[in-house]
Amino acid sequence: MFGSIGAPELILIFIVALLIFGPRKLPELGRALGKGISEFRKATTDLKSTLEREISESEATGGVPSAPGPSSKNPAPVSDSPPGRGNDGADDPA
Repeated sequence: MFGSIGAPELILIFIVALLIFGPRKLPELGRALGKGISEFRKATTDLKSTLEREISESEATGGVPSAPGPSSKNPAPVSDSPPGRGNDGADDPA
């Protein structure tokens, strides 16, 4: 949609930032932006390595580990009445 940013666009962005923030604040903003980008890259690299490690461990064990869920030993009781109504009809608004 936007395409690549060329030299004229970068110069315009720099001039606008210089006018808005001033020459004293601009280096601080650049450092903060650089630190933010660095932290983001580190976090994405850590996430990628964690996901790759989990996938390789999953493949080594022979499949995806099952998620904890209801136990098949003690199934939930099943009622014959329609949803929202008790067996004695006490929930019936009419």
